[in-house]
Amino acid sequence: MSEPRVLYITGWLRSGSTLLGNVLNELPGVLHVGELHYLWRNGVLKQGTNSSCGCGADLTECSVWSSALRADDTAEPAAAARMVARQQRYLRTRHTRARLADWQGGAIPSQPILETTARTAAIYRRLAEHGAERLVVDSSKYPAEAAALLGRRDVDVRILHMVRDPRPTAFSYRQAKAYIDPIGPARSSAYWTAFNAASELLGRAAPDRYLRLRHEDMCADPRAALTAVMRFAGLDGEPPIDAHGRVTLGENHSVTGNPDRLSRGSRPIKADDRWRKHLGTRAIAAASSTALPLLARYRYPLLPIT
Repeated sequence: MSEPRVLYITGWLRSGSTLLGNVLNELPGVLHVGELHYLWRNGVLKQGTNSSCGCGADLTECSVWSSALRADDTAEPAAAARMVARQQRYLRTRHTRARLADWQGGAIPSQPILETTARTAAIYRRLAEHGAERLVVDSSKYPAEAAALLGRRDVDVRILHMVRDPRPTAFSYRQAKAYIDPIGPARSSAYWTAFNAASELLGRAAPDRYLRLRHEDMCADPRAALTAVMRFAGLDGEPPIDAHGRVTLGENHSVTGNPDRLSRGSRPIKADDRWRKHLGTRAIAAASSTALPLLARYRYPLLPIT
């Protein structure tokens, strides 16, 4: 078969990637796998905070993931531990520039990096044979992992860089969710800046395989935004969104990710503006100052009107 097509979503968390992935999941031949990066840590080793599939089953008992893991030895704890250790050593956000350099100019990555991305690519291929014939949507959001995968010739990887205003992002992070701890606005924006700056490197290295989407634009015109993403990912047809910006979500098989991945039924795609009333002036200032290097680039005001 031809190489599997993958839409790898990167950027900082709470950007709307879970919702976008689940919307695409409603298209035939498309499978949103959530944060595949954590399949080995959370699914096999049970070391993370959530080992459930989006379908509600334990990851190792889900029909999709048990089949994908059975195909090689990554279901074995020793192999899974080796995979997690290499992810930590080579695929952190700070490794993004190095992972791009691994393949640019005809360079060849080291054997550990080749073996690590080969594991992920093998999972993509198995998914492409069982429900993801047209597209795998991976919302892992690790720019270094995306950089390493771009260098592989056996996977057709497209990068979707999702961005959201750092102020509502900081507000979202002040609220604890199931298995997700809250963090302060300055720290949230520090991560926001680091992850987005690293994601920008992907666009410079592979501009023809990179698309940036603002959360606010997706909420303002969901059909137009999703159509643009679909065309970028090589999908034809219409997005599964009605004229009123609503989508009906069914079952998915996402690994980890925002707890909202478990939502089912009809829901609107719209912005959450509660932060304007509840985030507070001091928190807005903290989130804004830490994110200052990229605010203008993404067309966000320095000090938003609350």
